Amino acid sequence: MQASSTSVSSDGWRQRLATWLNTPFFGHTITALILLNAIILGVETSAVAQERAGQWLNLLNQIVLAVFVLEIVLKLVAFGPRFFRSGWNVFDFLIVAISLAPASGPLAILRSLRILRVLRLLSSVKRLRMLVESLMQALPGIGWTAALLLMMFYIFAVMGTELFGEAFPQWFGTLGASIYSLFQIMTLESWSMGIARPVMAVYPMAWIFFVPFILISSFMVLNLFIAIIVSATQEVHESEQRAERDANNQIAHDERQEMLDLMRTMHEKIASLETALQKKSDQ
Repeated sequence: MQASSTSVSSDGWRQRLATWLNTPFFGHTITALILLNAIILGVETSAVAQERAGQWLNLLNQIVLAVFVLEIVLKLVAFGPRFFRSGWNVFDFLIVAISLAPASGPLAILRSLRILRVLRLLSSVKRLRMLVESLMQALPGIGWTAALLLMMFYIFAVMGTELFGEAFPQWFGTLGASIYSLFQIMTLESWSMGIARPVMAVYPMAWIFFVPFILISSFMVLNLFIAIIVSATQEVHESEQRAERDANNQIAHDERQEMLDLMRTMHEKIASLETALQKKSDQ
């Protein structure tokens, strides 16, 4: 019985710690430290700043890193194995682990990856987290749209190589060169004066090739990417709203249930009291 009560008190302590870690104050503090760390890492790139305050910057950097490590440790203690069930927690864990890599020796290259700590804003800021989740949810649709775009690239690259490869080998001499030229055309970067008009000077009807490709790639397909991402963002937002409504409804249901249980208990006590008074009056 004593072991059972000890286990309950331990779970209660961990539950209180988990509740504190999820408070807005703690979240805002971590967000502020992430921004401070980003500023410090940027200032460290200045030779003047390193000369005048290099030691202080390094000290602040180490303090912030220590707080991040403490945060991860506290979350591991509070949540236990459940900590790794969240992809965002795993993301934070990996970012902090990379930051702990030694700054000298064969792993010195990882020192430049310290700036990845800024990416922790993705997990600490709700709006940024929602955008990333929207992009992840949109990946299947983006994949099929990319497949359509690649198919268009391949078709037009083969056509461009056969039509213009002999006269313009630098742009359409090979399939790879044609794909790269089409990519430049799709971005609308110097496509007219740089590629299209020189080709049309030799092949006047070449506009029949360029105009449909631009319409398909730059306007139709790229707009499909945007539409898919916007749709996924809306779905994630709606799912979060549903989750909040369900949580609020559950809280209201629990409160009503507690009230009913309290009223039922009071009714039983009143009934037992009336019974006891009745018995006393009968005597």
